[in-house]
Amino acid sequence: MTASISILLVVIVVALVVTSWRLASRRQHLPCPVWLRWLVELDNPFTQTNRATFIVETLALSSGMTVLDAGCGPGRLTVPLAQGVGPTGRVVALDIQPGMLARAKHKTEAAGYTNVEFIAAALGTGRLPLNRFDRGVLVTVLGEIPNQPAAFAELFRALKPGGILAIVEVIFDPHFQSRKVVTSLAISTGFCERAFFGHRWAYVIHFEKPGGG
Repeated sequence: MTASISILLVVIVVALVVTSWRLASRRQHLPCPVWLRWLVELDNPFTQTNRATFIVETLALSSGMTVLDAGCGPGRLTVPLAQGVGPTGRVVALDIQPGMLARAKHKTEAAGYTNVEFIAAALGTGRLPLNRFDRGVLVTVLGEIPNQPAAFAELFRALKPGGILAIVEVIFDPHFQSRKVVTSLAISTGFCERAFFGHRWAYVIHFEKPGGG
């Protein structure tokens, strides 16, 4: 078997696996399996708004901030967030899958950051402290959450007054959530929309918890 045929077979197998996961995810809330983490570890070359550097830049982080990386997965944003808040800041990385947290922790330690706390829990189950975070990010995770109102309520409580929640969605994700759905959930929880980047198929929305003065 030639190298080109071997590569083609690998591509076909991967495509079938990914397609199967996408189809299954449309019928029920399924997080990205740990063994498919490479799908979410790399920036999508076709969408600027899904790139880690772009997302972090929109947050206007400063030294000493506390940031929540909700549904952190393998830690694609965890390291740049830890860098953005500096040694006096703190990042809390939360994920329901221990395997994803282990990968995120490995990447964080390899990069030399010690300002990250890891929590194995589902969003919406009350594990987050109240009024702690200056920023929160939820990157292509919302569609994986069965009880979205509960998740938004916990995020609202966890943010400080004036804190910003960034929701990132991209059409390539099998759990893609439209801007209308996301905005409706956020507004009904008590958030105010503050900024929008991108377009209807790939975007970042900032929501603010009122009361920051």
